[in-house]
Amino acid sequence: MSPLPHGSLRRSQVVTTFGPGALMDLPTQGVLIAGLDHWGDPEKQGFTPVFEDRLTDKIAELLGRKPKLFMPPEASDDPQKATQGMRAWQFPGWFVAQFEDPALLARGVRARPLVSYRSLEKGKYRGADRKSHKVLPIRFVVACANGHISDLRWYDFAHREARDRACRRPLWLDEYGTSGDLSDIWVRCECGARQPLVIATQVQEGRYPLGFCDGECTWLGPTDRELPQCGGAAGARKPNKLLVRSASNAYFPQVLSVIAIPDGDAALRRAVDETWSDLVEADDVTAVGYEIKKKKHADRFKGLSPEAVWQEVERRKDGRPETRKSIKRVEIETLLASGDELGEDVADGDFYARRLPLPSPARGPMRVIDRVVLVHRLREVMAQIGFTRFEPAVPDVDGELALGVARAPLSREPNWLPAVENRGEGVLLSFRREQLLEWLGRPAVQAREAQLQRGFDAWTAAHPDARAKFPGAVYVMLHSLSHLLITAIALECGYSSSAIRERVYVGEGGYGILLYTGSFDAEGTLGGLVEAGRRIEHHLANALDLARLCSNDPVCAQHRPEQRQEERFLHGAACHGCLLIGETSCERRNEYLDRALVVATVEEQGAEFFVDESP
Repeated sequence: MSPLPHGSLRRSQVVTTFGPGALMDLPTQGVLIAGLDHWGDPEKQGFTPVFEDRLTDKIAELLGRKPKLFMPPEASDDPQKATQGMRAWQFPGWFVAQFEDPALLARGVRARPLVSYRSLEKGKYRGADRKSHKVLPIRFVVACANGHISDLRWYDFAHREARDRACRRPLWLDEYGTSGDLSDIWVRCECGARQPLVIATQVQEGRYPLGFCDGECTWLGPTDRELPQCGGAAGARKPNKLLVRSASNAYFPQVLSVIAIPDGDAALRRAVDETWSDLVEADDVTAVGYEIKKKKHADRFKGLSPEAVWQEVERRKDGRPETRKSIKRVEIETLLASGDELGEDVADGDFYARRLPLPSPARGPMRVIDRVVLVHRLREVMAQIGFTRFEPAVPDVDGELALGVARAPLSREPNWLPAVENRGEGVLLSFRREQLLEWLGRPAVQAREAQLQRGFDAWTAAHPDARAKFPGAVYVMLHSLSHLLITAIALECGYSSSAIRERVYVGEGGYGILLYTGSFDAEGTLGGLVEAGRRIEHHLANALDLARLCSNDPVCAQHRPEQRQEERFLHGAACHGCLLIGETSCERRNEYLDRALVVATVEEQGAEFFVDESP
């Protein structure tokens, strides 16, 4: 195991890209990032503690314990300082020697030795020519849907149909052609046994060519396994699948994030706690209103309505538990329930926002917006709690991670988790609930939603391990509009589109879009988004203009989600020419998008939320 100094990675990459269990290529070998147990004591390593109660409370619900959060240290330019940071195991243990059989090469076949690390001499392969040759780690390993990963058993695979399965003569990797396609790659033993690598991907009648997973948790330690089997005592073993180490589906970190905002409910609970002896005798909202207006209580209940206080008093009298609210619901309710200002306007503050007065009467697209909030200071805290392979398990529309999702652990005992905080700015747009519900009731909208639902059903059938739920037409529309706004605002605000992130709110708490800076440095606080919020009518008009015609129309507008030829099941009228943006900016990995729900396209009319009222 070798150290990987944090100087080679940004803090955010440790959480969002290269956490425990991730695969990485070094100049001479491949490595697997080790579990947190092998990183050492975070306090002694100089990691910065991060505090955010809302986030740690949610993590406790998922993991059954409340871990501490630590942010990796900044890179050091001091060559004398001891190397600190994450650790990694050498993985995979098989290599392809950079030596080609000249006889086969003359026949158009690139044949190279496939060797184990045990056969190497000082990290190199000694061939039949008695010369030392460089080696590269093999591209292919095996993994399962539970995150377990291991080397492919190459001897067993090459001899799967041979009589002598105990043969251990040298192996070769033969490549026919230059495409790199699995059907052109064969594993061959010098005894004559050979198999095409594509067989490893062919599942027939429930028979899995690579067998079932043994539960190898290689990132936790070279011999670590999930006991008593893959999936645990109550779970079922998952089949092994061939995995390309550098493929985008090799590692999906599970990241949970919250916006650090003043908790209005916390202030309410604290005020009721301090005055409970007086409030316990109140029998209706009028009595509560009279009590909290008394001079001795007025400061405690400043900004709190008698109705909210009465609901809390009633709950306590009835013995009902506190209502568990989702991450996003707490955020949107706090933002929408505030007055003209929220938070403190101090230099090092976590949150400060001001409500922007809207023109009256509202005109054009602004008629569907009931509030614009300029967020001058904002702090986002993100923590990685696990990871998956093959299929991502992203938070749902409420910002929650499902309790039952099979996530691979970051350590044997998760006492701490890697986290990162981002300080920046943003702008929130809140939409009128009644107009959204009216739009949702139109037959054309319902027909379009049914199309998107059929596409989602087709995607679910193709991804049986996924546990996602269809978010509905309102979310798809707001999500699509959010992407359009990011593109339109980035043209003028001074930030690149990849530096702007989104947070879409859909539910009982309200409907809105929060665009905020996602940079982990000074670029996140330049003031460009707040200024863009002051000109939101201009940017909204530009965003809608961008949506009406895509450079790939009419092909883009004519796409149907259920079409199996393209397998873009989670897209309506959406492509790289109109809606798709950098995945670091999107909260749903560029899925659930359809501009036909935002404006009329050259193919679809009637389902749009923003009706073109020009003559």
